[in-house]
Amino acid sequence: MKTTDFAMLVNQFIMEYLVAARDLSPNTVLSYRDSIVLLITFMSNVHGKRSEALEIADITAERVEEFLGWLESERTNSPSTRNIRLAAIHSLFRYLCSQRPEHIFHSQQILSIPVKKTAQTEVTYLDTAQTEKLLAAPDATTAKGKRDLALLCLLYDSGCRVQELADVRMSDIRFTVPPQVTLTGKGRKTRTVPLMKETAAILRNYIDCYSLDTPRWADLPLFFYHREEKLTRQGITYILQKYAEDAGIGKITPHILRHSKAVHLTEADINSVYIRDFLGHTDLKVTQIYSKASVKMKRDAIEKLAGQKTPLPETDSLVKTKNWVDDKDLMIWLNSLGH
Repeated sequence: MKTTDFAMLVNQFIMEYLVAARDLSPNTVLSYRDSIVLLITFMSNVHGKRSEALEIADITAERVEEFLGWLESERTNSPSTRNIRLAAIHSLFRYLCSQRPEHIFHSQQILSIPVKKTAQTEVTYLDTAQTEKLLAAPDATTAKGKRDLALLCLLYDSGCRVQELADVRMSDIRFTVPPQVTLTGKGRKTRTVPLMKETAAILRNYIDCYSLDTPRWADLPLFFYHREEKLTRQGITYILQKYAEDAGIGKITPHILRHSKAVHLTEADINSVYIRDFLGHTDLKVTQIYSKASVKMKRDAIEKLAGQKTPLPETDSLVKTKNWVDDKDLMIWLNSLGH
């Protein structure tokens, strides 16, 4: 089978640029991969251009604009998701400009496609009472309940992203005073986040129950399925939604719990610069949206201290990357990257 210039471009973009040159995290690489897969799927389903025959010349600015419309109309993607896909395509063709100057004019037409303006949506979060109900839902008298309670408490108390929670290892938890967790965020940047004493006790209860405090377990996932496979983002979301329904809260996402922690910190008059660092934001403007989310911006300063009222349960109530080869279909290779 003849190798197309588009297949070669995609391979070089992912393996030589994203993985080797930029050293992006696997999850970031997979996000780029997913955008390219969707573009190829669109070209095949809508324009009858099979992936193995797709050329750079086939991906015109007009086709990309059609693709963006298809994402919104056929896949019901939001404008923000549409913009994420466009950013990935822009990166692909910006890379093409740097490697193949003869394609500069073609690429510039695609690079001129603007992002879509998005309306600023109101931050969704749980109030303190709802958070208390959620964290009281797991049955901490069972082993599984201990795990799920530890997972929910760490997710809330650290304000972490769902992938950051999935990536936490046993060695990332420190129980000496003050207790803390080390999180690995976007761009493989790490940050250390303090934990409330209640969360530390709940984590210790879970770790003791599963006998995880051993040298062998140090670099294994803190939360896992059977056979030591770490919980996925989807698995964590499933656990959260199960207990949210049990607590009568309805459907929520891990990011809503992250928003909740941020709003609760804002209500406690915690400085926005600290909240930015706590959440791992790079832009203070992103953090400042939480100051608009709360109707209770003033709370007694004593609640900033370790003895503050917290939604966390009281402790005494707890009884390698594959490369593409010429004879392999591009879509098969792209879909294999995450496995």
